[in-house]
Amino acid sequence: MNDHGDERDEIRRFWSRLGLPGLVDVHTHFMPERVLRKVWEYFDALGPLTGGLEWPITYREEETERAGILREFGVRAFTSMLYPHKPGMARWLNDWAVDFARRTPDCLHTATLFPEPGVEAYVREAVEAGARVFKAHVQVGAYDPADELLRPAWGVLAEAGIPVVIHCGSGPAPGKHTGPEPIARVLAQHPRLRLIVAHLGMPEYEEFLDLAERYGEVRLDTTMAFTDFSEGFMPFPRRALPRLAGLGDRILLGSDFPNIPYPYAHQLHALERLGLGEDWLRAVCHDNGAKLFGL
Repeated sequence: MNDHGDERDEIRRFWSRLGLPGLVDVHTHFMPERVLRKVWEYFDALGPLTGGLEWPITYREEETERAGILREFGVRAFTSMLYPHKPGMARWLNDWAVDFARRTPDCLHTATLFPEPGVEAYVREAVEAGARVFKAHVQVGAYDPADELLRPAWGVLAEAGIPVVIHCGSGPAPGKHTGPEPIARVLAQHPRLRLIVAHLGMPEYEEFLDLAERYGEVRLDTTMAFTDFSEGFMPFPRRALPRLAGLGDRILLGSDFPNIPYPYAHQLHALERLGLGEDWLRAVCHDNGAKLFGL
């Protein structure tokens, strides 16, 4: 295990300075080890969905060590974002996630879904098994989130009030069904669905802010937004910062740990340097997530 002691101290100073008990990170990845290794191999090979960018994985430790790093950083609650890229995979991933949540009590039990026959049944099973958040990845899964097969599953999640972190923006590379329009169709059918738009909807930031302003249960996570890495190719429009401030109660800290090409602390400092104030930072880095998940 690499020594992240200096970064640990830096991060703990960050949230202590804000008067927080720690951080709540709604976008971290834990998945079966062989699946995660394939994800890392994809990044290493500069696969097309990375936008052809050099993407060194900063936290390439074993599973228990990665969870330990988050705890050392003071992350009170995190997620096991996992996602299928083909039919027949989601139920198996959800079974793994039940066990991971059982042995990792500070992880918010995460589940996933895919447009396929039986999706409503296994989504209900995951909810009954205690899932507290779902992950959907429109880009990797290459599916339309408004697919009729998913409609009853979205209904189950809307009724249960369970948030769904959804990668639906067209960054770092567009997919066939990425962008705001398919999500707008989902929300028109399920206006109370608690969607958390990953990466602030990068690069369609303003269009996804539109949806958050229109639907009171839509939230956005900060994953990779405002970092030097992302600003280099998909910068957030500064004219939209007042809108981001206005949605301060529905912006949530996300990091993409461990699959980030820079230190975890950089995400926090990238948010701080926006200059939106300490109240906004406290809400984003802890309080909004703590409220949403009843921590």
